[in-house]
Amino acid sequence: MSFALPSVKVKPSVADTFDLKEDSFGGQELMKYGLQSGRKTPDVLHPLATSETKYRASRQQMNMTILRNTQGLHAPLRLAMELKSSKKIGRLPFLPSSNIMHDVLTGQDLEIGAEDIFNTSEFTEYSGQPHAVVEKSLGIL
Repeated sequence: MSFALPSVKVKPSVADTFDLKEDSFGGQELMKYGLQSGRKTPDVLHPLATSETKYRASRQQMNMTILRNTQGLHAPLRLAMELKSSKKIGRLPFLPSSNIMHDVLTGQDLEIGAEDIFNTSEFTEYSGQPHAVVEKSLGIL
C-alpha cells in the first residue's frame, strides 16, 4: 500500500545520449571543442540537485498527505487556508517583515539555514524616507 505518498526515489533528468564530436579515428574532440561540447542541454544537473531544489515542496506535499490519511480532509485544508492567509499579511513598504507565521506553519522556524545567517537585519539596506517609499508604492510620487 502506498497511501498516496510521493515517491522518495530521485528521478534523474539526465539526457540519454550525448552528441560528442569525433575525430577521424573515432575519438572525442574534447581539446578542440571543450568539455561542454558533448552536452545537448547545458543545464543537466546532478540527480541530487533536482531533489534538493524541490525538497521543501515535496516535504510539504508528503506532510499534507500523511495529515489527510491520519486526520481526514479537514486538517490539510485548514492548514492550507492558514498558509494562504499568512502569505497575505503585509506591512508598510519600508518595514521589514519576518514572516514568522508562515515559518511556524511550514516548520522553517526550527531550521537554521543560510538565509538565517547571511540575511540578518544589520546587513540589510533601506534607502529613502518612509513617506517617499509609501508614496511611490501608492503611485503618488
